[in-house]
Amino acid sequence: MSVKPPRHPAYDVIVVGARCAGAATALLLARAGARVLAVDRSEYGTDTLSTHALMRGGVLQLQRWGILARVKAAKTPPVLRTSFHYGDEALEIPIKSRDGVDALYSPRRTVLDRLLVDAAIEAGAEVAFHTRVAGLLRRDDGRVTGIVTGAGPAGSRITASMVVGADGLHSGVAQLVDAGIYRRGRHASSVIYGYWADLAQDGNHWHFRPGTSIGVIPTNDGLTCVFASMPPRRFLDAVRPDISAGYLRILAECSPSLAAELGDARLTGTLHGFPGVTGFFRQSWGPGWALVGDAAYFKDPLTAHGITDALRDAEFLARAIGRGTNGALADYQRVRDELVDGHFEVTDAIASFEWDLASVRGLHHHLSDEMNKEVRAILALDAQADGAPPSSPGPTPVALAS
Repeated sequence: MSVKPPRHPAYDVIVVGARCAGAATALLLARAGARVLAVDRSEYGTDTLSTHALMRGGVLQLQRWGILARVKAAKTPPVLRTSFHYGDEALEIPIKSRDGVDALYSPRRTVLDRLLVDAAIEAGAEVAFHTRVAGLLRRDDGRVTGIVTGAGPAGSRITASMVVGADGLHSGVAQLVDAGIYRRGRHASSVIYGYWADLAQDGNHWHFRPGTSIGVIPTNDGLTCVFASMPPRRFLDAVRPDISAGYLRILAECSPSLAAELGDARLTGTLHGFPGVTGFFRQSWGPGWALVGDAAYFKDPLTAHGITDALRDAEFLARAIGRGTNGALADYQRVRDELVDGHFEVTDAIASFEWDLASVRGLHHHLSDEMNKEVRAILALDAQADGAPPSSPGPTPVALAS
């Protein structure tokens, strides 16, 4: 894709960040008739840290938006069963066909983010890569009215009725608007992961032993993402002096059988490490601005729910912007917080590693209940009377908060 500069000096909405949260927000707003510009400092189609796994709610969103067929066409393998391994005991759970979802998927971010960007452009959004936001435009009363890109005299001033920060954990937009964190988790997990070829695993596998956890997730190009999770106090010992040796040591500790299977597989590329970040809720709206994705709300990646969070909240925010009032934006934050409260807490408990095999099994039952609640909330969106659902073919007018 060629990188094109913005064509207009003014937009209804500027989305800063064109990963899954930002691209999905741009897509839904453009389908609703808004003039949208999404900017991203990286290149089109680049990779990023990710667990890849889409839970039922995330797959449901892609299906509703007409994107799931493209994920399948990219030869993303369907996940028809999930296995939980508690020590040496395995519990296999088939993925039931319901709510328009007959399998789970774990696309590479080089696939998913690109598909969402492409769909946003098809819907009429503009997307500019290699574009760094240097500042925000404001009215005298402090309301955000646009962005400044680049630096110095060459910088461009682009105005908008709303600026959305979808620029990740360390969001520059959040810093520029001084969006405070009002709730934090208590724990964080550290992760090392890599991609393996020729690993014969059927479906997703989640392994647990006290102090360690492993995720085995099939993804595109015949590869399987295998991640090893541990408390942060073990992370430095695992990555120094040899991250590969530490990674394999954690895998063997948690699942000797998987470690043995890796002997017949091949690690492709380099290993990736994430030291961990404690989950948080950040103030997610203000005059002329809003946040979505990890910029707004982040929970530990150990439960592999981040992409599903991003897709869900993109629709919540797009609908709030479409309603065009500060009250709607406040509702966006409130409804999100109420929906994810239990999920955040159980994820934080799992990330603590302060569990035995019996108690973590109970936490997973709780997690399943929370994900079912999320699916019900997504299905209810199509029944709401606040405008046509994003999956409808015709655009609906967008009103913007003033």
